[in-house]
Amino acid sequence: MATAYVTPLSHIFSTLNTSKISSFHSISINPTKSSGEFLHYQKLALHRREFLKGIILVPILWKEPPISEAREVEVGSYLPPSPSDPSFVLFKATSKDTPALRAGNVQPYEFLLPPTWKQMRVANILSGNYCQPKCAEPWVEVKFEDERQGKIQVVASPLIRLTNKPSATIEEIGSPEKLIASLGPFVTGSTYDPDELIETSVQKRGKQTYYTYVLETPFALTGSHNLAKATAKGNTVILFVASANDKQWQTSQKTLKAMLDSFQV
Repeated sequence: MATAYVTPLSHIFSTLNTSKISSFHSISINPTKSSGEFLHYQKLALHRREFLKGIILVPILWKEPPISEAREVEVGSYLPPSPSDPSFVLFKATSKDTPALRAGNVQPYEFLLPPTWKQMRVANILSGNYCQPKCAEPWVEVKFEDERQGKIQVVASPLIRLTNKPSATIEEIGSPEKLIASLGPFVTGSTYDPDELIETSVQKRGKQTYYTYVLETPFALTGSHNLAKATAKGNTVILFVASANDKQWQTSQKTLKAMLDSFQV
C-alpha cells in the first residue's frame, strides 16, 4: 500500500510570514486610492481567503482508506462467472497479480473459485518479490480462503531446485512420488511424511502434464486434508494446494476437488 506524507499544519503556519498577514489585516483600504493599488489589495485578500479554505479542508480530505478497501472482499464481487459452471468464478492470473508474473518467471495460470472466497495478502518475504527473477527457493504466488470451506494457495518453485535440465517437463523431473518428496513441506506448511500420501495420478491436458495428490496430514499446519496438483513450464514448477480441516472437509471436499481439477497453466 502506498504511503502518503503530509506536512504538519504547524510547520505551514511557522514558515508563513505572519507579520505580513497581520499587517495586511490592519490596513484599511481607501477606495479613493488609485485603482491599481486597490486591485492589488483585493487580490491579496482573495488569496488569503483561498489559503485559509485549503487549511480548513485538509482534515476533511486527508482520511484513512475506507474499511472496504483495506480488507479482503469476496471474489464474486469482481471476478467473472465461470463459463463452464456459473456457481464458480474464474481467476486468471496476470502480470498485475504477482512479482513473478511481472518478471516473466511464471507462466499465467487459472482456476475456479466459489464466489464467497476472499483473496488473502501474501507477506512480502513469502511472495518472492525480493528475489525475482532469480529466486533460489519456492515462493507463494496467491492465496484464497473461506473460513467455512478451506483455503488454497499457488506455490512456485524454481526448476533448478529440482533438476539441472533447463525447461524440463514434469516427467523429466521424476515420478509423482519424487516430486512430492521435494515439495511436500510446501503442501503441509511443516514436514512431509511419505505415509501421508494416499493417492497420486497423472493427467494430460493438451501438451501439459499434471501430477495430482491426495494427502491425509493430521499434523500439517495447512490442514488435516490436502489436495495438490503440480506441473512444470518454463523455468518453474507450479503447485496448486487446497487445504481443509476435518470440519471443513466434511462439507467442502467436492468443492475443493473441483477447484483442484480446474487448475491449469
